[in-house]
Amino acid sequence: MHKHLQAAKRRHLDILAAGAIIGLAAVLAGCANPTASSRVYTFDQAQRAQTVTLGYVIGVRPVTIQASQTSGMGVIAGGALGAVTGSAIGGGSGRRITTVGGAVGGAMAGNAIENASTRRQGLEITIRLDSGDVRVITQEADVPISTGQRVQVVTQGGVSRVVGI
Repeated sequence: MHKHLQAAKRRHLDILAAGAIIGLAAVLAGCANPTASSRVYTFDQAQRAQTVTLGYVIGVRPVTIQASQTSGMGVIAGGALGAVTGSAIGGGSGRRITTVGGAVGGAMAGNAIENASTRRQGLEITIRLDSGDVRVITQEADVPISTGQRVQVVTQGGVSRVVGI
């Protein structure tokens, strides 16, 4: 009976630890907020002179924008949760196998979830500038842009945005 109580207490602590790890991962993931929006500026971009070039949109194509790399928190949190869940199944050497299997499966699932959360709908916008040059700029699809629309291309430090006039 005493061993049963210890096992139950250990499982309870494992669940609490997994909850703490998932909570920490959620907090840290919320800190990383990359954006390709034409409406969002970082503090470093605010109050700086920008170059504006005028033109007309000659093409718009929907695209998906994905972060070039993830934080890795999905793998860590998923692996931890999977290991805790796996350790609650089976006994003896079977428990070790389910713990490892749960960790691997959880890490894979956590990575897939994190990758999906970094995808944004975007537009690849082709613009004929008044100078005759053609530019292609990709940004989040958070403002309506259509073919034939008069736009300004706002550029600062190699970052360009397309904004309707």
